[in-house]
Amino acid sequence: MENSSRFFANKECEYYPCHKMSGDINCLFCYCPLYNTECPGNYKMVKKGENEIKSCIDCVFPHNPDNYDKVISLLKRSKANKKM
Repeated sequence: MENSSRFFANKECEYYPCHKMSGDINCLFCYCPLYNTECPGNYKMVKKGENEIKSCIDCVFPHNPDNYDKVISLLKRSKANKKM
């Protein structure tokens, strides 16, 4: 897949590939923009000290090029909900 406004693969990054997945990895969302929203990916809640935090280490949802429109839609919905 070619780099574009919807897809970017930074194959020169020291962390690339950051996840084990087949096909292209979309680095456009390197740090998950859905971290503070309800994400449809396979995140887990893990214990850190006395708290639980969201771990996205096994989640590839935002890195799948086919999910670009879904990520943008979720971000728009999250932004609209914050305005209410």
